[in-house]
Amino acid sequence: MRLGRIASPDGVAFVTIEGDVSDPGAAVVREIAEHPFGTPEFTGRSWPLADVRLLAPILASKVICMGKNYAAHAAEMGGEAPEDPVIFLKPNTAIIGPNVPIQLPADAHPVHHEGELAVVIGRPCKDVPAARAAENILGYTIANDVSARDQQRKDGQWMRAKGHDTFCPVGPWIDTDVDPFDLELRTEVNGQVRQRSRTSLMIHDIGAIVEWASAVMTLLPGDLILTGTPEGVGPIEDSDTVSITIEKIGTLTNPVVRKGKS
Repeated sequence: MRLGRIASPDGVAFVTIEGDVSDPGAAVVREIAEHPFGTPEFTGRSWPLADVRLLAPILASKVICMGKNYAAHAAEMGGEAPEDPVIFLKPNTAIIGPNVPIQLPADAHPVHHEGELAVVIGRPCKDVPAARAAENILGYTIANDVSARDQQRKDGQWMRAKGHDTFCPVGPWIDTDVDPFDLELRTEVNGQVRQRSRTSLMIHDIGAIVEWASAVMTLLPGDLILTGTPEGVGPIEDSDTVSITIEKIGTLTNPVVRKGKS
């Protein structure tokens, strides 16, 4: 099942997305009565996908991110992969949906893309064993952990560098059925491939990540866990277009603009 969130002529709603999504005129969205957790109930209203605007598919209370979870990315950043998972937070105000511009701060250079598989939590949970992680997951989506590298180096911690408004594009929907173990992840900037890897190359798998994060904090429905980025991160500039594709899920595309541009 594909779960999404839309703006329609009648307002904002959670929906299921059905049919061939490669043809927005053929795909249909069906409105969910309240929220997408558990067994969705439908209002009976529906629209062609082409007639609505996809928003970020979930409103997260928090965004938990994994650092250096691919060995090749750790190496390209000049270090070794840590033995234990390293987690940090992005504010939920950084979240934007498909096709919404990533806004580069006027004083941040360089700003990098980081394509990632994202976990969407499905119910409140704490101290989840890795073997039971799947019971607490609603599904999977795509995210871009946008990062201002100069601020990251200057601050010695990552909150400002990764927490700017628009620095967490998410979407285009949540897939509840996909097996996340071995999916191709590809990031393109202006049609040129920057990142190409597979989720099977994660150092810490999804079960381990959920166990580690839930040992620290209670996870709530809709919370996002970004599982780390592979090698190939690089700069994005004004007027670029970033597209992240994850096999069997879809493609998340966002334009890039520089704030304060005259």
